[in-house]
Amino acid sequence: MKNNGRWKKTIKILFTRKIAAFSAAVVLLFIALAVFAPFFAPYDPNYADFSSYLQGPGKDHLLGTDNYGRDVLSRIIYGTRVSLIIGVFAVMIACVAGTFFGMIAGYFGGITDDIITRIMEAIRAIPQIILAMALTAVFGSGIRNLAIILGISSMAGYVRMMRGQVLTIKQADYVMAGKLQGNKNFRLMFKHILPNSISPIIVMMTQQVGQTILAEAGLSFLGLGISAPTASWGGMVSDGRLFLLQNPVFALTPGVCVAVLVICLNMFGDGVRDALDPRLRGEV
Repeated sequence: MKNNGRWKKTIKILFTRKIAAFSAAVVLLFIALAVFAPFFAPYDPNYADFSSYLQGPGKDHLLGTDNYGRDVLSRIIYGTRVSLIIGVFAVMIACVAGTFFGMIAGYFGGITDDIITRIMEAIRAIPQIILAMALTAVFGSGIRNLAIILGISSMAGYVRMMRGQVLTIKQADYVMAGKLQGNKNFRLMFKHILPNSISPIIVMMTQQVGQTILAEAGLSFLGLGISAPTASWGGMVSDGRLFLLQNPVFALTPGVCVAVLVICLNMFGDGVRDALDPRLRGEV
């Protein structure tokens, strides 16, 4: 009951902030487009009509057509689905794996901590987009592979954050009491330490989704992401840059969508961080 009250208070604080509430509404709009893409898209995103090559915005095609005569609006709507699927699943992979290894490193310490920490430092030393490009070149692209690759390349932050949380929490009285009661290590980690570390994990996840979507768009722009003819915002920007004079909407609209979604996700993440701050809830 206490936890329910805490989360209700957090949500109330979050949605009293106009910027966070507006950002959440925009993100929900993108989610709705992704989930109900077949209902919102006026055309099959992969249907090519060469007689409608690079048409500008009009009655039949609200955002015009691309260099294959495909409806730009339909491809943007389906591209929303691709970006969100990769963004969400990559963050889930990074969160689950990073949280687990961070708990192991912080709780057991010693050589286990040293090995995990050194591996994560090596990963953090390489820019995410460079590491993702290398892994994509080895394992290939596709939605599943990209989600796994981007998840692996961004898990180091979760390991570092969770390790720091565990180093602090494992000395708490309730954890020590659990040890005295004979609880096993993994029970202590998942029953006492993890629940008390959930706030920073949620904040990091909300902020990481936007960064992952941006990374996926960058890979697709470079030709290392989603393969044609699957609709991808980054791929559309890459294709459209060659036809800026004929149909600028073709290239600019997917770029604007990436920017709007990433900015709104970041602003929503900032709102979540502030709402989870105990000082704003009157707990300090």
